[in-house]
Amino acid sequence: MKGDRTQRILAAVILQMKCLRMAQGLSHEKLAQRTGLSRAAISHIENGVRKPSLLVCIIIADGLGKNFSHIVRMAEKNEKNL
Repeated sequence: MKGDRTQRILAAVILQMKCLRMAQGLSHEKLAQRTGLSRAAISHIENGVRKPSLLVCIIIADGLGKNFSHIVRMAEKNEKNL
């Protein structure tokens, strides 16, 4: 189903952002400072407690120094390999 694919891609995007955060050595707190989001919001998104809006995904991508479309392409590529 299309909804299942959408959920898988969203999960892959979130995982990609988490991996980028960790690869950059950023804590939730540091990314929160860069984005203006709360540390808890970032943690909740990464742990699947909260689903981020498109705007929040773009803000997080910017905080990671990446273009959101690049993150989506990477996530789609990784999702296809699962």
